[in-house]
Amino acid sequence: MTWLMMMTTTLIGSLPSCIALKSSTSLHTSSRLSSSVTVRAEMASPSTSFSGISTLPKDRIILGVGGLTLDYLATVANYPEPDDKIRSIDMKVQGGGNAGNALTCASRLGLVPRLISKVANDGQGRGMLEELEADGVDTSFLVVSKEGNSPFTYIIVDNQTKTRTCIHTPGFPPMIPEDLPQSSLSSSLDGVSLLYLDGRLHESALVVAHEAKQRNIPILIDAEKKREGLDDLLNLSDYVVCSAKFPQAWTEASSIPSALLSMLVRLPRLKFVIVTLGEVGCIMLERSETESIESEEMCVDDLLELLMLRKDMTTNTPTCISSVVTKMQANGIGMITGTLYVCTTEKIPFSELIDTTGAGDAFIGAVLYGSC
Repeated sequence: MTWLMMMTTTLIGSLPSCIALKSSTSLHTSSRLSSSVTVRAEMASPSTSFSGISTLPKDRIILGVGGLTLDYLATVANYPEPDDKIRSIDMKVQGGGNAGNALTCASRLGLVPRLISKVANDGQGRGMLEELEADGVDTSFLVVSKEGNSPFTYIIVDNQTKTRTCIHTPGFPPMIPEDLPQSSLSSSLDGVSLLYLDGRLHESALVVAHEAKQRNIPILIDAEKKREGLDDLLNLSDYVVCSAKFPQAWTEASSIPSALLSMLVRLPRLKFVIVTLGEVGCIMLERSETESIESEEMCVDDLLELLMLRKDMTTNTPTCISSVVTKMQANGIGMITGTLYVCTTEKIPFSELIDTTGAGDAFIGAVLYGSC
């Protein structure tokens, strides 16, 4: 599993130079709608972008179920105060959505992703499908509604703080399980080595997840925030990647390490859980497949403190530090035997940073690749 984390941090360390710093937002872009968007032209193919990857995974087909949206990004000098009238200093229209972004990243790394989502038969929907197909994402299982509207998001990018604020409008009509016939469901999972769910479209996602479990296909969940139906998906998950606030919000634990331990205790199928921490990096807790009698017993918070002391603060390159297999416990929560990992990120100069839209999705894409 150390290989997975090193692969992920290495790939993410490489991403800003070819994705994040040249695209102010999402990974798949709609150049038809914005002549200023040139991400695809600027980005090399997987074989040339990541020269450290000598071979591609044997099992490369993955399936994603989740969000697809059109992003309207307005960059402003400063975030507006209430009742302000301000002007944007830049405007872009690009494809977005967690699943759309993550699968685009996975495709650019060399995987063969399929996507289940829903759009309307409007200009925005057709544009998103064209861009995904051009990036190698299989859209043959997408549901296209004859009427209604495709989902879209207004994003305000603060040029001073490099942060973004998202205002999302869901598509209509929403996706329901009946939109996915059994024949399409079965075909979508043929040959798939990993199922990725971003927590949206939860009723349809749950149907796909149950079918995947029947086929022994592992499931990775993006737990960005508490959502309706997410608990049902988590109960079927093998791997979870969380945003910084989710573990404590979901478990009500007093610290991030104890929250990660609580997730493994409460979700017996779960093999590992990762929490992303922005520029700090990420933490991963992996369950051991075997119980070791000789494993040392330790408080998970204390173990994290020891690992943090081993971090090399002088290097700009991503690093991964891991514990030995340990019996980790937290008061009032329980105990698991496993390994704790701390991973750092590439240090990006503030002057090179445009914004963080899609950064978590890029991380998910790299985890999908590493898992395969």
